[in-house]
Amino acid sequence: MIITNFSKHRNEFKESKVLKAKPHWQGQNLSDTAVKAKDTKMQDSAPDSSIFNRFNRGRVAIFIDGLSLFHTALQLGIEIDYVKLLCHLTNGSRLLRAFFYTGVDISNEKQQGFLLWMRRNGYRVVAKELVLAAENFKKSNLNVEIAVDMITLAPYYDTAVLVSGDGDLAYAVNAVSRMGVRVEVVSLQTTTSESLIDVADCFIDLDSIKAHIQKDSHLGYSYRTSSNSNL
Repeated sequence: MIITNFSKHRNEFKESKVLKAKPHWQGQNLSDTAVKAKDTKMQDSAPDSSIFNRFNRGRVAIFIDGLSLFHTALQLGIEIDYVKLLCHLTNGSRLLRAFFYTGVDISNEKQQGFLLWMRRNGYRVVAKELVLAAENFKKSNLNVEIAVDMITLAPYYDTAVLVSGDGDLAYAVNAVSRMGVRVEVVSLQTTTSESLIDVADCFIDLDSIKAHIQKDSHLGYSYRTSSNSNL
């Protein structure tokens, strides 16, 4: 397991208000005081998720680049279990929000059913309609949305978990770090921008935790579409 740690001192943070009561699966409440750790940079060979237990992470906010995670899963040859992923990234810490950013094709019923399932299973979905690019290829970029949410909510969380390898987010990561937030970047090391790793307090290679976040082969989810769900 390859984990790079660089922790920073931060001023004590006192939360001004509670935005939302935590669901039952978020684990035991932790102190809302700031994360404090030694300044260090090291290669860590600790097993599995022990990196998440090493610090008082305080209140956690999770920001997932859906397209980046999708391509990473393809490279790893796995299908993501999003309940396992959320539990693994939270790991008993107090969760503020878990955002999932994705492009959306409004004519794709299967995708609509998946996003409905995500909303009902702990995620705040931020979607942008896919636009037609060159050679009839549809794409969307939600880096602006991710950056704005990270910075806007920074006063309300202590640790940000960014699931993305896009170097365009390095400036936003650096900005929230200067506000006293600890930032953990989770992505595939071989495809992650060095500039993003350099500004993070901690980097976790998705390849090292894939056994904990992949869907069991004998299980599946029934993603309901808008046409067969009772809204």
